[in-house]
Amino acid sequence: MIYDVIVVGSGFSAIAVTCNLIEQLPASAKVAVVGDDPGFGRGTAYRTELYLHRLNVPAGRMSLLPHHPDDFVDWLKSHGGQLQAGDFASRGDYGLYVRNTLARLLRKREGRCRVDFIKAKAAGCVERYTSTLAFHLGNGDEIAGRNVVLCLGVGNANLPVDPAGAPPFLRSRIVENPWRLSWLRRVAPSDAVCILGSGLTMIDQVLALRAHGHRGRIDVLSRRGLAPLGHARTPPAPLPIDVHALPATISGLLKILREKSREVADWRSVMDGLRPVTQALWQRLTNEERARFLRHALPWWNIHRHRVAPEVFAGFEKLVSDGTVRFHAGFLRSLEAREGRLVADYRIRAKREIAEIKADWLVNCTGMERAGISHSPLLKEMNRFHLIVPDPLGLGIQVDAASEVTGTSRISPARLFAVGALTAGQFWEITAVPDIRVQAKAVAEEIVRARLKSNA
Repeated sequence: MIYDVIVVGSGFSAIAVTCNLIEQLPASAKVAVVGDDPGFGRGTAYRTELYLHRLNVPAGRMSLLPHHPDDFVDWLKSHGGQLQAGDFASRGDYGLYVRNTLARLLRKREGRCRVDFIKAKAAGCVERYTSTLAFHLGNGDEIAGRNVVLCLGVGNANLPVDPAGAPPFLRSRIVENPWRLSWLRRVAPSDAVCILGSGLTMIDQVLALRAHGHRGRIDVLSRRGLAPLGHARTPPAPLPIDVHALPATISGLLKILREKSREVADWRSVMDGLRPVTQALWQRLTNEERARFLRHALPWWNIHRHRVAPEVFAGFEKLVSDGTVRFHAGFLRSLEAREGRLVADYRIRAKREIAEIKADWLVNCTGMERAGISHSPLLKEMNRFHLIVPDPLGLGIQVDAASEVTGTSRISPARLFAVGALTAGQFWEITAVPDIRVQAKAVAEEIVRARLKSNA
């Protein structure tokens, strides 16, 4: 079958694009959504049921559709929640909201486009019939589309060392995917836990351990030993920032931002002032400056920009202050089993000295891998046929300002878009809901506009 639009993926980006298409396309249009994730639309982040796992963005900025800004807060209230726009909802509730929003749109059968959900993995893509892109599916079928939107997310980053050759005992105590929360039931209350990585995922797993009765020591090892900071309970007003008045070099930018942070009562006002202009600022940087940012400034950007809910931060800080959670800055060198325990050897940052952490469990919280091509067999196949082009910094694939894939040697007039993490090379700040929902709406509008023009 030939579809007007094929949406490839099953995470938040896919559901955001699909909802916008349902709202905008006429009844004569046909949409296929291809993905094999049973938790369609919830993804890794919003599948958790643990109430302690909170959103890192206030509820008032988390509505799925940007033109209905109060939708999520209204949904929470209609389901018995007492949260206000400035509060931080649970991730589990947000996952339910996203699924319910899609279901509500699908229930409006009269006048809406046809939507087929195909539970299969897209294994390959080719140009077909001179006017479409066709996908080979893992179930043996093939579908084709005049417009395609790639909404492929990213997976967990691999461990810094390969545990494949480790003895069975050691491998059984390594948690490579911490979001499969069944591992928590196997942890004894007094077990020592070593967590690799010190970002948002680390905080989530520390709180999950405590909620499951763990009271043992937790050692956190990361390259710089930095942890995310917290949102203010009373957020300061964002500082207006003229992006065109800022220098286009990382060193110049950091100097200006440090000066502005010293001039205001709360540095958060500077970071929140940057939020609406971050994409424009990124697009002013050369590839050399972007690479310099990734090498030198990214860890500090992450802890200041991607903050945690105030109550979550307060609980975590208490565990740090009482010594339950200890931070180590260094580079993991090896893992081995000694005397019935797991031992992580690491080189201390800025030193040649080697230290070790003894633990009963090792948990991989090194975050999500960058949205490059190598993590996806489909993207590797599309790259091989020159249907997509890698971003030069490994930040996904090349797209233009309208999120349309560029630089390919395709001959078909079929249009290919990408939404979400795959477009970080063009937009940088494109992994959080407030940014993705705007991008998803814009891509849907462009597809509808072009369809109307071609049918005129």
